[in-house]
Amino acid sequence: MSWDLATPFVIDLRVGAEDIDGLGHANNAVYVTWLERCAWRHSQRLGLDLAEYRRLDRAMAVVRHEIDYLASAYEDDELQLATWIIDWDQRLKMTRHFQLVRPRDGITLLRARTTFVCIELSTGKPKRMPQEFLEGYGQALLEKQA
Repeated sequence: MSWDLATPFVIDLRVGAEDIDGLGHANNAVYVTWLERCAWRHSQRLGLDLAEYRRLDRAMAVVRHEIDYLASAYEDDELQLATWIIDWDQRLKMTRHFQLVRPRDGITLLRARTTFVCIELSTGKPKRMPQEFLEGYGQALLEKQA
């Protein structure tokens, strides 16, 4: 696979009938759901699941999505969605890059960038990342640079 960056975290997806809109291809809103799923699975692999977020009273909340829809996905397409943490300030903000590829023809269907801010769950207000976030998400940056 020709990924934009080295050492991606990748999930496999299959376009279901429920993902198809009136134009006969995967609806744009479905792609956002896939981005969220991929980010969560990557966070979970880094040891930062919902239970840990609740224990720490912290979460990474989306503040911005930038999505370039490059080609359409159709029912029964097998896809791979990759993500990388590409930037963070080690305080509040973190940015992920995503690339969605259809392996059968190697076409990149989507590229996206999502910016997250660390919040305190109990108040919803921005709050500095705890040490566990620095260690977990920092591990992903080290893997990207390897």
